[in-house]
Amino acid sequence: MFRIWGKLIKNNRLLRDMVVEIEDYKLSRTKKVYQALDEICYEFDLAKPIWLEKNKEEFIRHARTRFTRDSFIEDIDFDYLDFQVIEEEY
Repeated sequence: MFRIWGKLIKNNRLLRDMVVEIEDYKLSRTKKVYQALDEICYEFDLAKPIWLEKNKEEFIRHARTRFTRDSFIEDIDFDYLDFQVIEEEY
């Protein structure tokens, strides 16, 4: 199982969170990550963030990144979207 936790944070407080579970073992890790981000953005009614170089490097190193205002085209009413892998089985 592949699980990702998405959290909206404002002023160091949790506004919303959700866990996405993906059980399709045929998908590559990259596709699972993009699918989870799509589901989180749909549930939170957000435009998809842009993966900046900083986000890619953080995610590769730590399986976690924060999408801040720089990653969104539209205005956001939170400080960042925290996006973290919490379980990964192959």
